[in-house]
Amino acid sequence: MNHLTPPGPQELMQALRRAVEAVRSRFAERPRVGMILGTGLGSLATDLEVTASIPYSEIPHFPVSTVESHEGRLVLGRFSGKAVAVLQGRVHRYEGYSLAEVVFPVRVLGLLGAEVLILTGAVGGMNPFLERGDLVLLDDHINLMGDNPLVGPNLDELGPRFPDMSEPYDRALQKLALQVALEQGIRLQRGVYVAVPGPSLETRAEYRMLRALGADVVGMSTVPEVIAARHMGLKVLALSVVTDECFPDALEPVDVEAILRTAREAEPRLAAVIRGVIARI
Repeated sequence: MNHLTPPGPQELMQALRRAVEAVRSRFAERPRVGMILGTGLGSLATDLEVTASIPYSEIPHFPVSTVESHEGRLVLGRFSGKAVAVLQGRVHRYEGYSLAEVVFPVRVLGLLGAEVLILTGAVGGMNPFLERGDLVLLDDHINLMGDNPLVGPNLDELGPRFPDMSEPYDRALQKLALQVALEQGIRLQRGVYVAVPGPSLETRAEYRMLRALGADVVGMSTVPEVIAARHMGLKVLALSVVTDECFPDALEPVDVEAILRTAREAEPRLAAVIRGVIARI
């Protein structure tokens, strides 16, 4: 695909099939679970019993990560006894990709056979009850990206023209994640995610507006991927790490190194919850 010329539905389906064939040539199993690892969280993939590790650049039509903290590999193997496909890093709209390109990897996971999609990512915490380093279980979202990955001709082979979004994040999976966290003594909050285009962070006035709209955390990803996954009928679980506190009256300049450090420090707790959930799926 070329993000300067949006492909038609037939061209896009052909591109997806070529990508799926390339992956299947190196991993014969059907991955029941797909995962997307966000900013600073890519080392979760080291917990896998790895069968294949494929750079995005080696998968036909796959968008390539340009952000330093996103390694850009599709790692396939077993995790907690289940066959999984893990995207070690994602692409974002702010990198210059269309949302159709942003969700291309999710569609590949679905066509490979994934039934469940687990997403992780770094977020800014706007709810005063959230602290830096907290894990947040998403139970709803607000799309303020000004776009939707399903705009354009519908891909009927993937899902319906008007997919329902009354339950974007699967309630049974949320319940399971909360149970695993409780058993392991891990603090797991719940919240509403608001997606913004980025890459600039928000002003104090914008944080106040987003909080007034009902959002608890803010980020620059996740929502397009959730929409594409639900369009295909995948069940979704999303866990975010609060890497910076976005309180308008105490706002400090962003420190990218501190954000990445916080994400890395939260990884063992995040991995423990995900491992427990996948083991019980």
